[in-house]
Amino acid sequence: MQKVLSRMHRPCAARRSDYWNVIDFTARIHRPSGALCQKSAVEHTVPDLPEMPQCHFRPDPHQGMSAKEMLHIRKHNCNPMTMKVTSYKKPVFIHQGHMQWLWDVDGRRYLDLFAGVATVSVGHCHPKVTAAAEKQLRRLWHTTNIYVYPTIHEYVEKLVALLPEPLKVVYLTNSGSEANELAMLMARLHTGNFDIINFRGSYHGGSPQTMGLTSNAAYKYPVASGLGCHNTMCPDVFRGPWGGSHCRDSPVQTYRQCSCPSDHCQANDMYINQLKEVFATSVPSQIAAFFGEPIQGVGGAVQYPKDYLKEAYKLVRERGGVCIADEVQTGFGRTGSHYWGFQGHGVIPDMVTMAKGIANGFPMGAVVTTPEIASSLGKGVHFNTFGGNPVACAIGSSVLDTIREDGTQEISANIGTYILKELAKMREKYEIIGDVRGKGLMIGVEMVKDKASRDPLPPGDVAEIFEDVKDMGVLIGKGGVYGQTFRIKPPMCITKQDADFFLAVFNQSMLNYMERR
Repeated sequence: MQKVLSRMHRPCAARRSDYWNVIDFTARIHRPSGALCQKSAVEHTVPDLPEMPQCHFRPDPHQGMSAKEMLHIRKHNCNPMTMKVTSYKKPVFIHQGHMQWLWDVDGRRYLDLFAGVATVSVGHCHPKVTAAAEKQLRRLWHTTNIYVYPTIHEYVEKLVALLPEPLKVVYLTNSGSEANELAMLMARLHTGNFDIINFRGSYHGGSPQTMGLTSNAAYKYPVASGLGCHNTMCPDVFRGPWGGSHCRDSPVQTYRQCSCPSDHCQANDMYINQLKEVFATSVPSQIAAFFGEPIQGVGGAVQYPKDYLKEAYKLVRERGGVCIADEVQTGFGRTGSHYWGFQGHGVIPDMVTMAKGIANGFPMGAVVTTPEIASSLGKGVHFNTFGGNPVACAIGSSVLDTIREDGTQEISANIGTYILKELAKMREKYEIIGDVRGKGLMIGVEMVKDKASRDPLPPGDVAEIFEDVKDMGVLIGKGGVYGQTFRIKPPMCITKQDADFFLAVFNQSMLNYMERR
């Protein structure tokens, strides 16, 4: 798949990056003493490794705080949660980014396939977006939407042009949690109902209200939150009780056997019956809303049967509720086939929430809905100081232009499909790869003890592989209710050469794990 480097020249993981960064001479001369021979958290014989694709960008040498100083402050002055969520036993100390690449303080280069949790949509420090931000910073940093200024209106006009009727009214926020909490409020005000249904395994935010929509124990605290939220069984056709080999809108299906006729999915019927059970037992006859990600993000790129959302939306609307699509991770072309994830399900929601890739990493979010639902906020006053900030809107507007000009949706479709199909070949090869799924550059690889049981691979084993992939120069994410799923959600500017490098690294990490096992 790729050229390999001679084993004899690599005494440790950090020194391997010298060879990967052979064109990046600055990466080799600015390493403090001792950085070259840091031991990986995973001990194993160093194998032949694929060659990292070339990158002609030269990062600035890091001259600021040392890694040791940063870690000390992180441990002693940042909230302990900051350390708890720090990835890797040997953390990555990021210094600079360019498109799909990141450099640490020692000059090591990494292929970023997690994009700051599916947030860097068009590339780190993309020149076009950076130029738009710099231009706006010289003109106006901040004012609020109590005044009328161009950037907010220019952005809103561009955004609503990308959404179908009647989704034409926008409220701008700073984050996905804010957007989802506002959507909850509007749904309740508009319908006059209170109860909201979501999927198990979902993640919709960490604010007091959205915590009720987040159905994963790892994100729960023993306090009252999200009152009126109820969850239904996630229609996960791999891990759930029902599923087959034709359920998903994906280039890759599960290996589970399927006896359904071509025009009917029995697994879908069973999961819809579970939703009906929730209606019959857990909520009043009239509800406020149904929340669903078109593909679960933190849940591990979980996909549903093709017609599930169509039938679920119908049932919800029959009970007076509105349907809300959380596009925080699936929006802006990431699924490849469509600009918005809900379009792949053939539905039109009543509200769409978005954040993350909306502004390529700058804090921004939005709720887009119908004029009728939007008017519900008029029953009181709702104000967001930074929502619609001039700099955020200038960046968001540039992101929309860049997605179109750079063809990132097409990249997502083409490169994402290639990665999915190649990973599916590895699934056939390795017993511990249980499922490969997703669309575009929203990809999940679920790790299992064995394919027969589908039991999750233990967290310690997953962490070993995770660390190994990092040590070979690739950053990916983790997710799933049990932390068993690797998440591949890169900036949507990666190339086939990048994909091949990742695939070779991931394959090597499987070989390394099986050798240790």
